[in-house]
Amino acid sequence: MATQDAPPILSATVAPAPVAIADAPAFDQAARAFRVGILFAAASALLFSTKGIVIKLAYAEGLDAETLMALRLGLALPVYLVIGALSIRDRRRTGRALPPRRQVVAACFVGILGYYVASYTDFLGLRYVSAQFERMILFTYPLLVVLFGAWFFGQKPQRSAIIAIGIAYCGLALMVMEKLGEAGGNLLLGTGFVLCSAVAFAFYQLLAKPLISSIGPRLFTCIAMSAAAAVALLQFVLSHPLSALAVTPTAFWYAVLLAVGATILPSFLLASALHRISAQVNSAIGMVSPAATILLAFLILGERLTVLDVIGTLLVIGAVGWMTFGGRKAAR
Repeated sequence: MATQDAPPILSATVAPAPVAIADAPAFDQAARAFRVGILFAAASALLFSTKGIVIKLAYAEGLDAETLMALRLGLALPVYLVIGALSIRDRRRTGRALPPRRQVVAACFVGILGYYVASYTDFLGLRYVSAQFERMILFTYPLLVVLFGAWFFGQKPQRSAIIAIGIAYCGLALMVMEKLGEAGGNLLLGTGFVLCSAVAFAFYQLLAKPLISSIGPRLFTCIAMSAAAAVALLQFVLSHPLSALAVTPTAFWYAVLLAVGATILPSFLLASALHRISAQVNSAIGMVSPAATILLAFLILGERLTVLDVIGTLLVIGAVGWMTFGGRKAAR
């Protein structure tokens, strides 16, 4: 009887070993995906940080928000249409099903929210406040992502994200105090527009993540951005004559730079980041953007850079670094 019982006992003893071995590649793959997501999020934030600078330069050429939005998204639209068509072709070749209509409609809505509403209100805000001040107010959105995620989406706030955001906001607070005395009479109006942009972008990140997981980052980005471009072009047609698109060569190249460097590239990078990391982690990494904008505004626009700006920038970068290397559990 004892000899008959031995094989099952031996089997039970050695069974866990293959499971442990099998788990190791999965762990490595998750860690690799997190690192790639962090890199994509940081690259996206740095590219988006140039947006306010280019908008200010375009405004100096006499463009208004509606014309600049139309040029920006009109120039980007063909790229999204071509890449979207290629994505659909690849899906058909590999036998993957196309996303259902309800997901396409949802992606269009989310794209309009994140890349039309958020962008347009941001453009309006930049009429009244400096590029540095705009970026600092806009980057209230990471906190909004955490709060809205907890209130409306049942997402438990991640401790690492909250700590990183808290440190970064200390840095932003130092810089905001420095800028308040320099603000003109339109501070409240400009701040209100930028806050609306922050709210819209926070909801975009929370709503986009499940759609990106289902549709895929590339096709989702093409659908969302095409919808935003359609609304921006419609707004322009209804409010401006087509002759308003005849801008100066300098203004046109600013629009090209805005379309490529601050729209096409960061939109794909952002979607790829949200495919790999949570919206909270992405928001914390994105805190590097206001620090980059402040430095660019100093170098390109000649806006003032103070000791408090430098200290605040270091706090922001430190928070992002801690989030990157110390908060990997938040990737789940």
